[in-house]
Amino acid sequence: MPSDTSLRRAFPKASQYDTAWVRQHSMGENVLYNLESLTKSLELKPGMRVLDLGCGKAISSIFLAKEFGVTVWAVDEAIPASDNYQRILDAGCTEKVIPLEADARQLPFAEEYFDAVIVVDSYTYFGTDEKYLPYIARFLKPGGHLAIVDVCFTSEIETLEQVPDFLRPDYQDYWYFIHSIGWWRKLWEKTGLVQITAAQELEEAQQVREQYIEDYKSGDEPDPFAKALQLDQQKLISFFKLIGRRTGKSAYLQNYKDIAKK
Repeated sequence: MPSDTSLRRAFPKASQYDTAWVRQHSMGENVLYNLESLTKSLELKPGMRVLDLGCGKAISSIFLAKEFGVTVWAVDEAIPASDNYQRILDAGCTEKVIPLEADARQLPFAEEYFDAVIVVDSYTYFGTDEKYLPYIARFLKPGGHLAIVDVCFTSEIETLEQVPDFLRPDYQDYWYFIHSIGWWRKLWEKTGLVQITAAQELEEAQQVREQYIEDYKSGDEPDPFAKALQLDQQKLISFFKLIGRRTGKSAYLQNYKDIAKK
């Protein structure tokens, strides 16, 4: 387990928040640790408009508003906006964080509206679709950034035969859509819509890993990701950041809503 001193050194902003509150409202590993690691590679300024996509219980949105003075749209499909609004209200961030229930594929925003789109621990659920980057990129200003932080493999698994024994029981439920950093980089680069500015494992990946395992040791319900991290002797599983700067290139893509009607 990482020491309190090492965690404060690695995550000086996130460490200021109540650990019980963060654990209660993180839907997986410590969301603020991953987010702070991601924001070390971003230049966020007061007044920017930021989309926090797949925000979960909106503590990432609260963090962004408090630490950087940005205005955040906290968007999630699964968590009621009213629940997130209460957390936003309790945190004193109602002027800076706007909660919204919406599907990541059917967003109600104007094109080129945001300075940054940030996705913490959610992009793997919808972003593996080759058509998704052209979709989400339309909401970014030229020069704006799409920035994700999530779980990854350190080497690509391309066939079921390559799945290590420790992952086999859960692979087709939780892991088949997890990829390597190289896989993600190629997916983004070939669109021409973003210029990659960061594509790497988190420097703090080991601390995130150890804390995740520790948080779920005494949990009431088993967590398949924490279990896999404990069994992963090969260090196949890690955490990564991927940031792309929006180019001026445009791409035609039908709306997901229009595709669904056909």
